[in-house]
Amino acid sequence: MGYKIALAGNPNSGKTTVFNLLCGAREKIGNWPGTTVEKKQGYFTYQDERIEVVDLPGTYSLSAYSIDERIARDFLIKEKPDLVICVIDASNLERNLYLVIQLLEMGQPLLLDLNMMDIVGKSKIRIDTQKLSKILGTDIVETVASKGKGIKDLKEKIIVNLEKDIRKPFKIDYQNLESTIEEIILLLKDKEISLNISPRAAAIRVLEQGFDLLKEIENNTIPHIEEVKNKAERELSRFTGEDLETFIIERRYAFLKGVVKECVKKEISLEDRLTFSDKLDKVLTSRILGIPLFLFFMYLLFQMVFSLGSPIADLVDGFFGSLAESAKLFFENQNLPFWAGSLVSDGIISGVGSVLVFLPNIVFLFLGISILEDSGYLARAAFVVDRFMHALGLHGKSFIPMLLGFGCNIPGIMAARTLESRKDRILTILVNPLMSCSARLPVYILFASAFFPKNQGLIVFSLYILGIILAIFVAKVFKHMFFKGEVAPLVMELPPYRIPTIRNVLLSMWTRSSLFVKKAGTIIFLGVVLVWLLSSLPLGVGYAGENSLIGKFGKILAPLFKPAGFGFWQAGVALVFGILAKEVMVGTLGTLYGATEEGLKAVLLQQFTPLSAYAFLIMTLIYIPCIAAIATIKRETNWKWAALAVSYSLILGWVLSVLFYQIGKIFTG
Repeated sequence: MGYKIALAGNPNSGKTTVFNLLCGAREKIGNWPGTTVEKKQGYFTYQDERIEVVDLPGTYSLSAYSIDERIARDFLIKEKPDLVICVIDASNLERNLYLVIQLLEMGQPLLLDLNMMDIVGKSKIRIDTQKLSKILGTDIVETVASKGKGIKDLKEKIIVNLEKDIRKPFKIDYQNLESTIEEIILLLKDKEISLNISPRAAAIRVLEQGFDLLKEIENNTIPHIEEVKNKAERELSRFTGEDLETFIIERRYAFLKGVVKECVKKEISLEDRLTFSDKLDKVLTSRILGIPLFLFFMYLLFQMVFSLGSPIADLVDGFFGSLAESAKLFFENQNLPFWAGSLVSDGIISGVGSVLVFLPNIVFLFLGISILEDSGYLARAAFVVDRFMHALGLHGKSFIPMLLGFGCNIPGIMAARTLESRKDRILTILVNPLMSCSARLPVYILFASAFFPKNQGLIVFSLYILGIILAIFVAKVFKHMFFKGEVAPLVMELPPYRIPTIRNVLLSMWTRSSLFVKKAGTIIFLGVVLVWLLSSLPLGVGYAGENSLIGKFGKILAPLFKPAGFGFWQAGVALVFGILAKEVMVGTLGTLYGATEEGLKAVLLQQFTPLSAYAFLIMTLIYIPCIAAIATIKRETNWKWAALAVSYSLILGWVLSVLFYQIGKIFTG
């Protein structure tokens, strides 16, 4: 007989470390149905029992404000795990126990894991676990997951609790609301409604936030419950001045304060109260130094990602380039059809290579992010920039993916996974392609050196600044269009600084990086084959020539770009090939004009003016992200948001390039 258990806990409680220690490599990574939130499942065998483990998203409560809270709550109600292990940061007991209270009220079979007991010892805090266990009615295990301590005891307690499966009733006295709770319970029982949770828990939920859990209630029952709820709200407001939800939260915390007072003894002198973490935070989260230091650390991460990743990426790129050439020669020597060799070399090998060339950067990106997460600094980073980012309509953590987007939009988009709120994830992903990635640099440098030789640096810098300004504008617009009612306050515990564990860092890096290869690569493969077909058909034409489908398509596009000053088909084709990868635009122009870099500059000077050249650079900055970025947006969200990213960026790029050119013509005569 197999069992299913769930791991719950606050962010930064060490829950993921416990999961890794329990399951090791026996895990499966995916997404929760209908979401982009990562889902971890694994199993372990102990005393001949096979136990499946589901790692729930880290949450502070089950109030269902965020997608993570809804996932955790719905899983517990619908899946009914045999046991829930709640991993607690024992050094911050009161805050972590709030989730425990909600789990107990729901009637979940519960086992508490007091983690980080080493920090408790160093902080001169004594926790009476026997008394705490008696008050809450649950077994308790002490662990130091970062060092692998207590895991054997945890497994033994899991088996014991699975075999006894005793769900003890738990009740907090809500004083003024008790009569109302009983009244709602009677209404629910009268209709014989099955809720998968206790009637008392359902009644409390109604008083907290309404009817989201009561979907099975008949229409004629809801008005009666709502009438009772509204009456209780009026009476509570008259006597206490508080709303129902606030009153319930305060009663829970009042209970927890009593629990902590009974079970926790602090032996801390006034001199010891300022911990090492506190001293670091005085500097790292200060109003004056916080943002500069954060930018410095992000700069170091950025440098690591691309200084260490780029040389390896060049080797990968060179390997696939040589492989493509060898494949082409092989097909020629074997007298096989030309189209077959072109498909394999120009389409499949070069296409897949254009995806895998990003892998070294992504590996180092997730290595850096994992280190920052495990050390406790990433929480501080979001805290430091939160006020500024909220003014832009984004979350504090959004700044990290945006900054990484300057190197490559793909890891920047993927880094948005660190954001808990769906709104913040989607907004950050949508504006990330406006960050000037390094793939655009060859285009910038080519045109800047040809048309603005004395101000090359200023021209390139202006495009980076333009991307930031547009990202701010687009984020504010999309927030008002799509997320009017969603609020995402920065509710965050600042965990103590820790030395990152090698196991956690490498495992996190591996799982995130492998997802990129498995999922994004398949979509890219289909995209590059499509581009190859358009460049090679009809049969017999020159690859990507004027009479190919892509050339004819370029002629169709040419009139559309005439108002922006570059209404010739080669520019349109370059932009189309730029969707494959932005750096391909330079090679495309060189192939179409049959010129080397210096010769290409001379041709461009005949086709463009400085005004139309800058308009072309604006279009290059803004218009459709590369296929890899589109695929990543789709994978991280869905086709709807990917289509929006494509359409808005194309329209915005065209409008701004046309406006710049037309207004510029007025001023330049």
